[in-house]
Amino acid sequence: MPISTRFLPAVSRRTLTCLAALVALGGAVPGASAQPLPGALTAEPLKIVVGYAAGGAADTVARLYAEQLRGLGFSAGVLVDNRPGASARLAWNLVKQAKPDGLTVYLVPSPLLTILPLTFKSPGYDADKDLVPVATVVDIPTAVVTGAQQPYNNLSEYVRWAKASPGKASLGLATIGSSGHLGAYALASNQKFELIPAAYKGAAPMLIDVVNGQLSMGWDALASMMPLYKGGKIKFLGLSGNRRMPNLPDVPTAAEQGFSEFEAATSWYAIYAPAATPPALLDALEKAFLSAAQKPEVMRSLETAGFVARAEGRAATGQRAQRERKFWEPVVKASGVSISD
Repeated sequence: MPISTRFLPAVSRRTLTCLAALVALGGAVPGASAQPLPGALTAEPLKIVVGYAAGGAADTVARLYAEQLRGLGFSAGVLVDNRPGASARLAWNLVKQAKPDGLTVYLVPSPLLTILPLTFKSPGYDADKDLVPVATVVDIPTAVVTGAQQPYNNLSEYVRWAKASPGKASLGLATIGSSGHLGAYALASNQKFELIPAAYKGAAPMLIDVVNGQLSMGWDALASMMPLYKGGKIKFLGLSGNRRMPNLPDVPTAAEQGFSEFEAATSWYAIYAPAATPPALLDALEKAFLSAAQKPEVMRSLETAGFVARAEGRAATGQRAQRERKFWEPVVKASGVSISD
């Protein structure tokens, strides 16, 4: 029996956020740090706009990159500008209206590019025309979890249990309409069992109910759940993406277990700039951000938090956004999720 849609009304929501992130490594442009920046990028400080308040994952990533970029030729400095509000769309529109001189960029959370254009009735921005990609700088894996006392130990066992336990399969979420929600919807629909989604105001209260067994399953950013995992309170049933985590070698991905529905549920951050920014400045910014992602100190400081090392340039970033949106489009349509402010 497919997932019930009575739990999927039009609701207000904030975009996916995660508690920590890893600056990615692969795909950097060789020799980027040796090339001088165009004068236009050194006349004034570079501003990295963040759509969330200080202290969260996006802010942490932005400040880490700001520190690294200061040593890569941005002689006037690099600033982080926190502009929270409207599910990070306030920051998007601020950057859209900024002067296209290469000195204002946005650390975009991937849902603005992939899911929000599909789930919001009126997003208030054009995900394809307002801004242009510079580079992907962070991948944030997510995971499906359950309480340590539950009888199933991976997603394959959970699916068998759910089919044999009608009405008992439940999913805890910090955000209705998130990639985890949509992935779980697709899983339940494809495997023909009913899954009841339960919305929470944050990951913390949701995980409490996972630990105590009130929820059969929960979904969130991997890093936010690592302390509970290390404390023996929860079990990871499956990871998003298509490769295992180095610090969790025994935890399979959902895709490994034959469930592709969570493969695209990894969240990510990318640098975007105003649409009219000259190509030469976009090239220079791309090389600088990818060069920063290669720095060993960046790897060492964040790698243990449980993230996937990955970096991609302008073309690949735009292609990824389009590919993932195309993946989620039929899932959103089938789910009936429709969000209004």
